[in-house]
Amino acid sequence: MPDLDDGPGHDRPAFDVLVLAELNVDVIMRSDRSPQFGQVELRVPSGAITLGSSGAITAAALASLGLRVALCGVLGDDPVGDMVLEMLDDLGVDRSAITRRPARGSGITLVLSRSDGDRALMTFPGTMSDFTVADVPESLLRSSRHVHISSIYLQSGLVPGLPALLSKLDPAVTVSLDPGWDPGSTWTTVEPVLPHLTWFLPNANECVSVAGGDDDPESAARKIATLGPTVVVKLGADGALMAPSDGGPTVRVQSRAREPVDTTGAGDNFNAGFIASVLGMVLPGGSPEALALGCACGAISTAGIGGTGRLATPSEAAELARSLLGSGAGPTTEHDTTGGAPQDAARPDLEHR
Repeated sequence: MPDLDDGPGHDRPAFDVLVLAELNVDVIMRSDRSPQFGQVELRVPSGAITLGSSGAITAAALASLGLRVALCGVLGDDPVGDMVLEMLDDLGVDRSAITRRPARGSGITLVLSRSDGDRALMTFPGTMSDFTVADVPESLLRSSRHVHISSIYLQSGLVPGLPALLSKLDPAVTVSLDPGWDPGSTWTTVEPVLPHLTWFLPNANECVSVAGGDDDPESAARKIATLGPTVVVKLGADGALMAPSDGGPTVRVQSRAREPVDTTGAGDNFNAGFIASVLGMVLPGGSPEALALGCACGAISTAGIGGTGRLATPSEAAELARSLLGSGAGPTTEHDTTGGAPQDAARPDLEHR
């Protein structure tokens, strides 16, 4: 871990981004046929074990974009945990603040992926729920420009102390949250955290669910934005939209259709591009640039297997983002809450993980 001494001569934070994450591996099986019970064996055309975790994938994508990234979370003292640490080392993410729990199993997610981009996920949380604010070093919070939090519904141990932790951050530190899917379908866990966020980064389904389930993604985003954060909604092949916290006009950037190899982690790669831009790196600018860089990183990631199989480089991400901004793909600014949801808004496979 870099020197965290914030005394004289150490004015620059040691890290650009600190990620508070659930940790797991993804076991990805690709097939257009669904499994059957009754001991029916199904042969699939491909399979892989990759780094999982929304937060870990975002951390890896940020590191690929040239940012200094630290990851904090909890793993079991088991071979799966060893594998996660090795992957993070290979991807250039500082994992010195990851804690190991003896006699506990690390998280595992089974991803059943189809050629049309749709997926089903099965997750064994393992140590995800063991992670609490007590596991987050205060020195690390003082030495990071931005804090990103992932999959809050899987991190039940982190939630109770999170509002208090975020309220103590230096005002200059920005905060983002990608909520992930709520397996319990209650969607209320995130509410106490929203006022402490700078940016809220759900996909369309998550945004609508958090808002109460009766709105299209744009009106849902504007509703959530009244609670404090600027809301950025990932719309998959339809790009992304932003509802500013100050009630200003909605900003949209359209993406560009491409044939995906695997959409796992596309939303997490979007997070990385967006965060890099708002921190003034890779493609600094305003809201359109941040949305475009997010869309570019998400699109590039679909060319590989798993969330880290194809990470964007700074130059290619910036080039694709500029092409989105310079073409009919985007951006647009609007304030219309009466329109319908984008065509792919109901497809979580294109929007998250």
